[in-house]
Amino acid sequence: MPRWLPKAMMLALLLIGLFKLADWAFHQLIDLFVMLLVAFFLSLAIEPAVDRMAARGIRRGVGTFLVFIGLAIAVAGFLTSLGTLLVDQVAKIAGDLPHLVDNLIGWINRTFHQNLSMDQLQQRVLKDSGSIEKYAQQAADNVWGLSSTLIGGLFQAFTVGLFTFYLTADGPRVRRTVCSLLPPAKQAEVLRAWEIALAKTGGYLYSRALLAVASAIGHWVMFAALGLPYAVALAVWVGVMSQFVPTIGTYLAGALPVLVALTVRPVDALWVLAFVIVYQQIENYLLHPRITAKTVDVHPAVAFGAVIAGAALLGAVGALIAIPAAATLQGFVGTYVRRYEVATDPRIDRGEERKRAARERRLETARRLRRMVRGGGSGDSAGQGRGDEER
Repeated sequence: MPRWLPKAMMLALLLIGLFKLADWAFHQLIDLFVMLLVAFFLSLAIEPAVDRMAARGIRRGVGTFLVFIGLAIAVAGFLTSLGTLLVDQVAKIAGDLPHLVDNLIGWINRTFHQNLSMDQLQQRVLKDSGSIEKYAQQAADNVWGLSSTLIGGLFQAFTVGLFTFYLTADGPRVRRTVCSLLPPAKQAEVLRAWEIALAKTGGYLYSRALLAVASAIGHWVMFAALGLPYAVALAVWVGVMSQFVPTIGTYLAGALPVLVALTVRPVDALWVLAFVIVYQQIENYLLHPRITAKTVDVHPAVAFGAVIAGAALLGAVGALIAIPAAATLQGFVGTYVRRYEVATDPRIDRGEERKRAARERRLETARRLRRMVRGGGSGDSAGQGRGDEER
């Protein structure tokens, strides 16, 4: 046996043991890494507001605390209003349940030519009471599991909040610490990348907040005009869900007010659905481009793909932070990747000629309308108008 072979075998075993230890430690700490990632993105979103307060002489710790208090009040108000709405609607449905059951039985008898009655239904329920008791026992046994899950979720939320607070309040110190580990040539690039992430993430979330406020106000006016109960709570629900829940938020946002309108007057549900659809088009083509013009605009296909990728990697947390991460990555690409001008080529611009011809026809129609409105005008004004059109 060569003398180097035992040492090589011992080194290989040591490396395998270290790899196994690192793999075990990573899987044990993956929840901590996810919480740190979420806290980092939240700190990027909060830090611009803290920077503005720090520029006015407020200490960063106090400014961060004030931002946290504002967010806590907003979240508490949102959950309280929705809880009140949910309790009221559940109580109303429970009170109307006998009438709804009678209507359902009558519809089944008319549609399927049956002869069901309330007594038969009660007998069937009593006959299956053993199964109901079994399900109730299972639910009672799962109470402890639900309680532990709730406590774990609260602990994770507290941990994320604590990391977010320190990353935001000590933002300059964190950046200085990171840069102290790098040579001077790399420090400027790290700070530049950090600023891009800060601007894009904060800008994206702030634009979403503005869109949520506009959506809430518009829907509140409509719901109040229709006389829906809890119009403010429903409007806030629509604004928050449609802007901060990716991909399916718009559908979830419109479903609740439609269901509430059905319990009041069925015709109001049609009006609510029509308004939600119309407002969505106004937001997509008028409000969204103007508000996101100075921040970042993520293409819908990119956002959808980012949400799928984030959910596949980190579940619900990944889906929530996927779009800010995509916005940051888009900012990196726009800053660091050089783009070149592309020559006109029919293999690229397929269909552009038709679009250009349609655009020219619309411009010509607009010119004719302006000439008709002016009524010919003087020769100088006509010449000036032709000059403006040529420009």
